[in-house]
Amino acid sequence: MRTIKKLVSIAIAVSLAVVTAGLGSAFAADYPTRQITLIVPYPPGGGVDGMARIIADKLSVAFHQSVVVENRGGGGGNIGTRLAAKAAPDGYTLLLGHTGTISINPSLYANAGYDPRKDFAAIGLVASMPVALIAHPSFPAKSIADFIALAKKNPGTINVGTSAVGTGGYMCAELFKAMAGIDVAIIPYKGTAPVMNDLLGGHVPLAFGVLPPALGNIQAGQLRAVAVTSTRRTTLLPDVPTFDESGMPGFEAVLHYGLLAPAGTPRPIIDKLNAELRKLVAMDDVKQRIHAEGGDPMMSTADEYTADIDREETKWGGLVRKLNLKVE
Repeated sequence: MRTIKKLVSIAIAVSLAVVTAGLGSAFAADYPTRQITLIVPYPPGGGVDGMARIIADKLSVAFHQSVVVENRGGGGGNIGTRLAAKAAPDGYTLLLGHTGTISINPSLYANAGYDPRKDFAAIGLVASMPVALIAHPSFPAKSIADFIALAKKNPGTINVGTSAVGTGGYMCAELFKAMAGIDVAIIPYKGTAPVMNDLLGGHVPLAFGVLPPALGNIQAGQLRAVAVTSTRRTTLLPDVPTFDESGMPGFEAVLHYGLLAPAGTPRPIIDKLNAELRKLVAMDDVKQRIHAEGGDPMMSTADEYTADIDREETKWGGLVRKLNLKVE
């Protein structure tokens, strides 16, 4: 009798799975039939917002439906990210994910309010953006190797500016400090703009930051890019070497941008979004717009982005825990 009941239960479960898969496929065939909201968990004007608007413009054309960017800043990106995690899993609310919110915040904040592995379905990567070590022209070290040698000769005397604790620039500085085995003082600022202002004024000799805010001053010779944290040279400054080329083999600290949906979104919808995302990232005008934002195009399958999230959270979350960083 128990065997019969067990077989009936299995048959019902299989039937439900088949029906659900069928409904998901049918739903995806017509998707989308109305406006899609793309949440950006930061205020307008930043790098995440810029990437989101590139994607929203192209998806609107591809789907013949409006894809509207909704900026929901606050809490270091946690407020908008939580909102996206709790949205209906129907493909009509998406999130522009970023290393800060997906890979750093869950460990950095005592109550981020979401789990990047459990609460989201990865759709695909969009772009990567390196961080650069940028120097005031008066700083004597011209390379990473020179900087490390100078820091070891004068421990605790060199200040390095970054954006706020837990941001990509700050975490890159901490990772570099740990891997190079040097004693330098990391000075976190409230944002990128004040870091660059103090760097220009010579109040700090070095800073870790993304390139777009500093690019004009670098090109004008008022600042100097020492090296970039990607494994390949950036298209914005092809003459600037990587850390890997500069005496730190394997060093990489790159910010990733990708498209996410709430967990439970039907796989056929995820696959449809991924297919369109891969097409648009391959377009020449999209590549140019991503380059203009300071990034490099990066495409993936949904499963590859899922694996990327796991790797990046393991890397950055591990560093947060090792440094015992915590924001209440």
